[in-house]
Amino acid sequence: MTTEQTTSPPRTGVGITATGLGRTVPGGRRVLDDISLTIQPGEVVAVIGVSGAGKTTLLETLARVRLPATGTVAHDGADAVHAIGFVPQDDIIHRELPLARTLRYAARLRLPPGTGPTEISDRVAEVLAELRLAERAEVPVGRLSGGERKRASIAVELLDRPGVFFLDEPTSGLDPAIAVELLRVLRTLADAGTTVVLTTHQITDVDHCDRVVVLTRQGRLAFAGTPSVAREFFGLRSLAEVHLRLDEEPDPAAWPDRFAAQRDAGPPVPATDHGDVSAPAPRRVGRLRQWAVLTTRNAEIVVRNRLTLAILLGSPLMVLGMFALLFRPGAFDPTRPSPTVTVMILFWIAFGGFFFGLTYGLLQICTELPILRRERLAGVRLVPYLMGKIAVLLPLLAVVDLALLGVLRGIDRLPPVDGPDFAALYATLLFSSAAALALGLLCSAAVSDAAQATLMLPMLCFPQVLFVGAILPVPTMATGGQWLSYAMSNRWAFEALGHTAGVEQLWRDGGSPLGPPLLATYGDSFSRPVWVNWLVLGGFVLLFLCATWAVLARRDSRGTT
Repeated sequence: MTTEQTTSPPRTGVGITATGLGRTVPGGRRVLDDISLTIQPGEVVAVIGVSGAGKTTLLETLARVRLPATGTVAHDGADAVHAIGFVPQDDIIHRELPLARTLRYAARLRLPPGTGPTEISDRVAEVLAELRLAERAEVPVGRLSGGERKRASIAVELLDRPGVFFLDEPTSGLDPAIAVELLRVLRTLADAGTTVVLTTHQITDVDHCDRVVVLTRQGRLAFAGTPSVAREFFGLRSLAEVHLRLDEEPDPAAWPDRFAAQRDAGPPVPATDHGDVSAPAPRRVGRLRQWAVLTTRNAEIVVRNRLTLAILLGSPLMVLGMFALLFRPGAFDPTRPSPTVTVMILFWIAFGGFFFGLTYGLLQICTELPILRRERLAGVRLVPYLMGKIAVLLPLLAVVDLALLGVLRGIDRLPPVDGPDFAALYATLLFSSAAALALGLLCSAAVSDAAQATLMLPMLCFPQVLFVGAILPVPTMATGGQWLSYAMSNRWAFEALGHTAGVEQLWRDGGSPLGPPLLATYGDSFSRPVWVNWLVLGGFVLLFLCATWAVLARRDSRGTT
């Protein structure tokens, strides 16, 4: 007897009853039109139809990933709300980690609180053996074959023994032999009591299923029953021609109406006893444990992705080298200061912190939105997810910012400040980086892919250059520019650095004829206490993080937060 059998006994299959499901996409097209069907526990059911017929929409609605616009979906069994596994078409798991490590992280997020490391390892080994992946346990997911990645994606959902499995195009892109092997695995799961529902474009997959659901182009139910009865119903020797048969019919409603009439004339479908299924309530581990697991996983992903790590650490070194080549030493010398150069040094230091934070955050969420969506279905909360990102990236930024200031001070590109003032400069730069990191996460959550995020980089950077007050002092800007400058986090970092560096006294008393006129154009920009600027920067951090949470919650396809 395995450890899993003693801690989490296998669940029985889940029956599904859908009644009057309907959904309309923008533009008014119906992708689901009055779909009613029943799936018995332990069945393997294939949903087929041409592209655009609503197969994926129906699958997600049956799985309660999407809420139907009309109609209801009920899962029977007292444990049904905790027993759903959903495998999207894409193999959406992190590719940097070895397969076994990926599954261990998934298990720590999915298995009940209190599950020990030994039990987790035993469960991972058991799932790997079930899917014939034990020999590939230490191979990074990105180096697995297409069929192995598909099974790995299924393995994630198998960890907590779901009572019902939903799979979107599980055999797409696989060669026939691997596809047949995968279908045999699904049959084994069904024989053990798991209900399996899948969509497919491969008609040959249907022969491995107990029942087939056929959708028309208009999203209507043309048939639901066994493959053999489906061939008789459509008058075909092979279901490979079923789509052609549907398209040949001049009346799109003919086949759905014919099936509805036949079903109404048949024996009534036995009623099932449904529990309270008004909303899925996945069993969740605590927020603190989720944060710890997600933070550890993020750190390991960064370390294992050497190219990403090289960019994260290498780009600040390149920027630092450009600063050293651009600015001459001694600009802050009290006996012969260079006011215009000090402005530029302080601005580019502030912008460097902003740029580092923005680029660190800009690709963090958009590249794994499908993974986040999948893990949300397993109970992962958004706050631990975001804090897991911050917990990994902010310490990296802290190291980079400290190195930037330390080297600049060592090569005489900073004012000769004492320890407390140097700490204040560092705190300002770190606040600037944190605000930019939060802004990067917000933008990353709002876009759909890395290309869109990359296009946003100059759009976000240019205002932080033009409206900060370095190129053109804020008091001399047009009224619109002055108001816009309040929304620039980099403005507050720049002015805090100027206050700590003592530029007012330096420009006033340094003997340079440019000092007093330049100081007059800046007005009281550098007079504000530094803690006020920190408070504003901290407000930006909270504002951007809350907005990121709101965007991700809104994008949650279930319509819940």
